[in-house]
Amino acid sequence: MPNTRLPDEAKDPRRAANRRTALILMSIALVFFGGIIAAQYTGGTTIGIGVVGFGIIGFLLVVIERNGRK
Repeated sequence: MPNTRLPDEAKDPRRAANRRTALILMSIALVFFGGIIAAQYTGGTTIGIGVVGFGIIGFLLVVIERNGRK
């Protein structure tokens, strides 16, 4: 049986960065879809617009915070 090891995040920083990016994009998609579903159940457009605004502001805060650490 061949010895197949998964690369460690410390050894492959690109893989770790790709995973972080994927996690961020997935969380944004979940927030948007959650807002759409909530807007459909409540029948109002305010919730949908609020969730989209929250997603945009949240994404910008994460990007600003990550760039501030460098």
